Amino acid sequence: MTSLEHAQPTPHARVIVKRGTKGWELKEELDNRVVRETTYTDWHRVERAVRAFELRAEESESDHSTNR
Repeated sequence: MTSLEHAQPTPHARVIVKRGTKGWELKEELDNRVVRETTYTDWHRVERAVRAFELRAEESESDHSTNR
């Protein structure tokens, strides 16, 4: 299992990728609630989904830093 986690002051967000029987299971959580759950059969789609998550987290961080 690969677990990528990104912590923000509020809210806490993370993405978890697991190898399943039908491909890779991707789950996004926000404050310990599942906000998205998808299964991909193509690893490149998993990489894109994880990168999109990272970009959203970076945008959220920059929003927090500019609003202080």
